[in-house]
Amino acid sequence: MSGSTITLSYSESAPHASGEVADLLVLLLECDRPLAGSACHRLSATDEIVIGRGSLRQSERSGARLQLRVPDGHMSTVHAAIRRYGQAHIISDEGSKNGLLINGRRVERQLLRDRDIIECGHTFFRYLMAQPVAAGAPLDVDVDGAALAAAADGLATFHEPLAAQVRALPDVARAGLSILLVGASGTGKELVARAAHALSERRGPFVEVRCGSLPENPTETDLFGAAGRVAAAGGTLFLDEIGDLPPRAQPALLSILDGAPLSVVASTHRDLGAPARQEPFRVDLLARLSGFTLRLPSLRERLEDFGLLTAALLARHGTPDTTLSCEALRMLLSYDWPLGVRELEHCLRAALAVSASSRIDVAELPRSIRQATAVEPAAPLRPQRSLTLEQLSRRQELCALLSQHRRNISAVARELGKDRVQIRRWIRQLDISLEEIAS
Repeated sequence: MSGSTITLSYSESAPHASGEVADLLVLLLECDRPLAGSACHRLSATDEIVIGRGSLRQSERSGARLQLRVPDGHMSTVHAAIRRYGQAHIISDEGSKNGLLINGRRVERQLLRDRDIIECGHTFFRYLMAQPVAAGAPLDVDVDGAALAAAADGLATFHEPLAAQVRALPDVARAGLSILLVGASGTGKELVARAAHALSERRGPFVEVRCGSLPENPTETDLFGAAGRVAAAGGTLFLDEIGDLPPRAQPALLSILDGAPLSVVASTHRDLGAPARQEPFRVDLLARLSGFTLRLPSLRERLEDFGLLTAALLARHGTPDTTLSCEALRMLLSYDWPLGVRELEHCLRAALAVSASSRIDVAELPRSIRQATAVEPAAPLRPQRSLTLEQLSRRQELCALLSQHRRNISAVARELGKDRVQIRRWIRQLDISLEEIAS
């Protein structure tokens, strides 16, 4: 490999549409205390993070040093350390008794890559590179035993693109704007709709109409009945999966919405404005429904919220002493969750139902999840070339830029004022696999 110096002009504190970008370390879950929830730590001004056992879960900053303590009996007093080298973060086992695992494999020293899962004792962390963070947000947020501040119950998140939308929800709901929720099945659209109704402070009922269940030619009662009840009581009309509304019913619905003082929330898993739709959705109806559009990411896209969601679901369906095995949590984190949060809830409920105790182990997980993770195990880490600390730093910088620009080499080249050929040369020299870059 060439020993030439590579200089990039990238700063972790570069501006982002939602404020800033920063590397994050998220404490996802403690297997022995899953109801304690998660914690999120921004690494912007941090050169060293020391992880170890303590009597309480605490984070303490002293200059550029962050000390994280977790009441995990399987963790050593000083278990692991993450140190910054330029823009790179390298994690090392500090002589722990039970070892340090990255993505399920034991390591002594490892360059951290975007979305790596770190295991110290029975506690799981996730490392994220160049994530958007709100301007002025605290460096450390810990929800141990408490609810993360959110616009409404169930909307707590560490995923800033979602958090930015959620922060606007109270004002939007109280202003009476129509709200369009866009997201795949299981992303929690009904939960957000009910939260919007609660935030609107309307006294009337929350009335749901499942548009996919309506007949091909809905009667006036099918449409006007629900809308009339809402209008008379001053409540919220929730049009679930509005994209499934029969085309012949769309003009009638538009007439109802234009003529009644309704608070309307609609949801869809489809792109209603796509020109290639087999049955085009009325543009005027779409405009009426989308006063404010909130896009819900898949669970896989917001895996940093896995601990928050799991803690909330176990608090609802489990007992205060519910625990998980490391093997079970490792399997849950490697699963793709195609049906989203709803699938996670069904999984945990099923596991609790068949467990002979309050502990969830691999045997209690649904067969579909066990088979999926067994057939498609996590890809092994590619062996890394021997890079100097300076080269590791440059590698991390370039990976962050590639992630920020969704692996678009031309966009990275424009930002750096370089030719695409030069960017590709650096990618080869620094042993970067584009498949490993989050987009």
